[in-house]
Amino acid sequence: MTSTRVAVLVGSLRADSLNRRLAEGLVASAPEGVELQIVDGLGDLPFYNEDIDGETPPAAAVRLRESVAAADRVLVVTPEYNGTMPAVLNNAIDWLSRPYGAGALVGTPLGVVGVTPTPYGGRWAHADVVRSAGVAGASVIEDVTVSQSALDVDPLTDPEVQERLASAVRRLVDVAPVAA
Repeated sequence: MTSTRVAVLVGSLRADSLNRRLAEGLVASAPEGVELQIVDGLGDLPFYNEDIDGETPPAAAVRLRESVAAADRVLVVTPEYNGTMPAVLNNAIDWLSRPYGAGALVGTPLGVVGVTPTPYGGRWAHADVVRSAGVAGASVIEDVTVSQSALDVDPLTDPEVQERLASAVRRLVDVAPVAA
């Protein structure tokens, strides 16, 4: 049986972050035939700088690019920091956008989910990820976006939130890949 591989980029570096735990839960509950793999090491990436992205890019950037290029889909799980996406996630997208026009995200279906302890549930961060990843060439799946406030419910245990997240993963997996 062929498996659909989904690279999961977590926008929080904190080991016990809510979004990290959310991503781990999605990995553990992946549908049959779907392999979600959290791409670790985003915190090891230097800030993107074209001067160091030559014939021998940093090892952390090579690992990130290889992990995402080997995946059939990308799922971003992120909180919102100061009304936007975390810098570590923006930096990862910058590394994945190169080389220009042929980066690891080009043509890859991508969705965004996450929670944040604000009334907005991360909508602004998710919109920024959608815009940035789209510019980088990802095939952003607009209806694979779950922005959830963690104020009124526990997103890790709330059945409605869990179903919305599982549904987002299924939609991401079910979308036809874009021909490159």
